Amino acid sequence: MAQVAYIDSMLREYLVFRGYSNTLKALDVEQRNEKDQHFRAERLIEHFNAAVQSSDLKALRALWLHLENNLFSKLDHTYATAVKKLENSLLKYYLVSAYSNNKSDKISEFFNKLASELQQQSEWKDWFFFSFCKNAEESPIFALYFTKQWQDTLLLSLRNFLTTVYQCLPQPTFVRAEQEAAYMQRLQDDNTRLRARLLQLQQEQQQQQQQQLASASSSQNLSGGEGSSRRRNACRHQQSLSDILPFDISPPGHIVDDFCIIASEANIVGQASEGQARGLKLLIRNIGSGSSPVLSRKDNGGDKSSSKHRSGSVGRSWI
Repeated sequence: MAQVAYIDSMLREYLVFRGYSNTLKALDVEQRNEKDQHFRAERLIEHFNAAVQSSDLKALRALWLHLENNLFSKLDHTYATAVKKLENSLLKYYLVSAYSNNKSDKISEFFNKLASELQQQSEWKDWFFFSFCKNAEESPIFALYFTKQWQDTLLLSLRNFLTTVYQCLPQPTFVRAEQEAAYMQRLQDDNTRLRARLLQLQQEQQQQQQQQLASASSSQNLSGGEGSSRRRNACRHQQSLSDILPFDISPPGHIVDDFCIIASEANIVGQASEGQARGLKLLIRNIGSGSSPVLSRKDNGGDKSSSKHRSGSVGRSWI
């Protein structure tokens, strides 16, 4: 309750700052009339009962819609059936009150506005005959809703339900502003701490990956040394002549060219021809002289051995 009182003072300060004097007066009246938390449900019942008795369908629907959006929507889904049953009972109470006050136009207005919504519900099937029914308070279908016991039970059930809802309803965000601020600060601190932890883990992971890559590259260098030497040897065999560098060999002391070789061969051939010429000259000289081997063969025709020997000798000397 201390937080509620603090928020009330803040609200009063805001209204004074904005100059909302009428709203400030209404707030003062509301605060003086509020006795306890149960009084809020009592005032809601008074508003509902006033709208029903005055046949103000718009006010009745607006108040219920406000409660449904701000209170009933925050309840567990198990309360949906009870909320719908109270709403239908409150609308039936509106029709019964309008019929009792002879406001047939309000009944017609009710069905004209809500017919499309109510015709989808089976419990409203008999109520479309309500505006045409005479002596509805005596009809077995509608007689129960005209009794005071049913009407008092409806208002009491609605009051108890609203009281329970207000007791179980969480405080509004405006009241829990300080708690929400502390909660948000705690969430921000947790987020910052988690981000720092995530960054640290990413850095450690990157370092591990770098170490793994370094170890893998070193192992590849060790295992690939032999293969690289083999590849280098293969590349050496595949080198062309243009890639081979000449050895540094000192030149010989004298240079022998092809012309010198040709000249020496010419001298040898000249000496052979001169020897053949001398042999021919000697043969001619022997032929002209008396000691010719031909003439001696004619004189000594029977001596074949000697002629053969001389011819052989002559042949050898000629050669």
